[in-house]
Amino acid sequence: MPHLENVVLCRESQVSTLQSLFGERHHFSFPSIFIYGHTASGKTYVTQTLLKTLELPHVFVNCVECFTLKLLLEQILNKLNHFSSSKDEFSTEITCETLNDFVRLFKQITKAENLKDQTVYIVLDKAEYLRDMEANLLPGFLRLQELTDRNVTVIFLSEIVWEKFRPNTGCFEPFVLYFPDYSIGNLQKILSHDHPPEYSADFYAAYINILLGVFYTVCRDLKELRHLAILNFPKYCEPVVKGEASERDTRKLWRNIEPHLKKAMQTVYLREISSSQWEKLQKDDTDPGQLKGIRGNTETHSLSK
Repeated sequence: MPHLENVVLCRESQVSTLQSLFGERHHFSFPSIFIYGHTASGKTYVTQTLLKTLELPHVFVNCVECFTLKLLLEQILNKLNHFSSSKDEFSTEITCETLNDFVRLFKQITKAENLKDQTVYIVLDKAEYLRDMEANLLPGFLRLQELTDRNVTVIFLSEIVWEKFRPNTGCFEPFVLYFPDYSIGNLQKILSHDHPPEYSADFYAAYINILLGVFYTVCRDLKELRHLAILNFPKYCEPVVKGEASERDTRKLWRNIEPHLKKAMQTVYLREISSSQWEKLQKDDTDPGQLKGIRGNTETHSLSK
């Protein structure tokens, strides 16, 4: 599937493993899959892209947004109901308050002609938040295929390892898949893939190489690096736009961008400020130390969790 390789970069091994687990549409897949890795390691993106590309029936739920048992179960059922060909039975919003009700309603919905002969996938993002809900919920999801006697696979996406996730009472063990952090080479390839069409790929790749040379030691988060790349690129190509340098004049381009990258280094995570704030900071030559309060508050909040 070459088009999938062009969309999902540097995750060939994980994509291959998931494809083999999914198998054919009518095959029973593994009852539960636990995917873990640090933030911005591609877990959510790869899973969603694969399910959409293969056109497999699936529902995606964020456990941060669905912070109660009722919200979580109802969102799964209502999203799943949209795939059902027989909508008469559940023409209104489905209500569900217990796991037992969920199993019963799930069985009814998946009787639909277009669902009964293929695997249904339930994706639970930020799955570590399930640990704060009812004790029977996680074991129930792990055994959902058995409880419902349906062809269903539950996929857990988490930033913590399975050993810290596993219930104390014992449960059905999922298939565990690890997403490692992207290497600097991976990041170079992924970020370079985003190059604006008005500039050559080589020009943008040289810019990404400079950006990673500065930030890779303090930031490995793909989302943050992508944000940094977008914010600082106009400053990098400014001499080209003004006609003061060519795309190959890397020394002049570096001298122009260097002070701005050093200023950005002191903020570390620019997601804490908006693009407009950062642009104002650049124009005013303001001391970025004023942003340390934001960082400090964020770090304190993180440590208190």
